[in-house]
Amino acid sequence: MGILNITPDSFSDGGKFNNEKSALLHTEKLLNEGAEIIDIGAQSTRPHAEFLSDKEEMRRIGKIISEIKRNFPETLLSLDTFYAETVQFGYDEGIDIINDISGGQYDENMLNAVAETRLPYILMHINSTYESMHEKINFTDITLSINQYFSKKIQELRKKGIKDIILDPGFGFGKTVEDQMKMIDEIRFLGFGQYPLLIGISRKSFIYKPLGKSPLDINPETQKLHLKVLQQGAKILRVHDVAEAKKTVDEFLINR
Repeated sequence: MGILNITPDSFSDGGKFNNEKSALLHTEKLLNEGAEIIDIGAQSTRPHAEFLSDKEEMRRIGKIISEIKRNFPETLLSLDTFYAETVQFGYDEGIDIINDISGGQYDENMLNAVAETRLPYILMHINSTYESMHEKINFTDITLSINQYFSKKIQELRKKGIKDIILDPGFGFGKTVEDQMKMIDEIRFLGFGQYPLLIGISRKSFIYKPLGKSPLDINPETQKLHLKVLQQGAKILRVHDVAEAKKTVDEFLINR
């Protein structure tokens, strides 16, 4: 899954792809490098990012989804949003997957909107409010806590008729470096073996800050972690650097 941030303020690529021309060019680059899904996000969720309304989010997206679909019709598009109105807008424009960091917690109408589309849904583990999304929680057992959250939310999703579910353990959101490294070690225990796991560790601070590096200088370390999670059953890697991740996936497939 290649990341297409159409934001002015994302932490490593803000403002680079937030118009139709640059978004199309970057999409083409990601696809040529081996991306199979393009994840479009109009709202940065880095710490202290600008909070957007659904109207502003949709305004930023504009015709980017439909233009990508027109130029690259075979491409799977996921839309990164926690708003019900943006889900409906994206569905009308042609998205294939809904990537909701909030687990339906930041908009009371979100899960009903998802159910109406009948699209696959990415469920992420996160704190219960937008304001607290980056607050560090003292987990007794991070793996157990994530699975308890997934179990409760999956029941809620299935009651609404949402059955095509992908799980994201939520790297980078309200977790300590130590907890996130434990998550890496215990990926095989997440998700109950029934649902595909998406892993999003690309350019995350739990990797680069302990190393004293920048988000753009941790590719070797990131690929080692990508290989580790693939070996434990992860199915989707959400990444900025598609070409490097593709090499890791190919290595994994050859040696498994």
